[in-house]
Amino acid sequence: MDQIKSKFNLTGKVAIVTGSSKGIGKAIAQGLAEHGAKVVISSRKQEAVDEVAKSFQAAGLDAIGIACHIGEADQRQALIEKTIAHYGGIDILVNNAAINPYFGPLESSDEAVFDKIMDVNVKAPWILSNLALESMKARGSGSIINIASVEAIHPGLGLGLYSTSKAALLMLTKNQAKEWGKYGVRANVICPGLIKTKFSAALWQNEKLVQKLEKNLPSSRMGQPEEMAGLAILLASDAGAYMTGAVYTADGGYLIAG
Repeated sequence: MDQIKSKFNLTGKVAIVTGSSKGIGKAIAQGLAEHGAKVVISSRKQEAVDEVAKSFQAAGLDAIGIACHIGEADQRQALIEKTIAHYGGIDILVNNAAINPYFGPLESSDEAVFDKIMDVNVKAPWILSNLALESMKARGSGSIINIASVEAIHPGLGLGLYSTSKAALLMLTKNQAKEWGKYGVRANVICPGLIKTKFSAALWQNEKLVQKLEKNLPSSRMGQPEEMAGLAILLASDAGAYMTGAVYTADGGYLIAG
């Protein structure tokens, strides 16, 4: 009688999650692993990914750590090649790693910062997806999950360049879904709201901002990394087999807040 429950089973599937040594990426990686996937933990430092992989292994999960700075072409290539060499292929790619080195008005930034943000937040997911596509095509299916932000849909203050990069990621995903559906490959976007991670610390450590958030949000609180995992599991699994080219928010009601 587990006809529907079994569709969430990821046993035998291989998943790469970038930026997964902490925060949302780590929570998603854990969720995928707990549902049976073989997971590649990836971020810039080998030490950090090994630590997470070992903790997963100690819990009986199948995981390895492969360091990768997604802004570097040779490291992107190596991440894909090492994954295939170890696990035999790729079924799920979660493009989670991102940067936001600048907070402030658009006109006060510079070209170097713009280029860096676009390189990591847009170009890297595009190229990593292209590199993973061959394996997915060979396997006859695949799921690409790009992690964007509610900032891609609704502009905040001081996050203009970051918002622009994440809005580009939305359209990239839709094009991936449209072009690669014929190969059995799906692509979707998750847009988290304010989640309590190291990445967003500058925002949630601002007491006035948090108070305003709690007052206006229907959920009356910021989110936790673990609350992003369920949506990723759905999109990665056969339970989400008819879901592609779509944008899903997990924002506590931020987009409908007054």
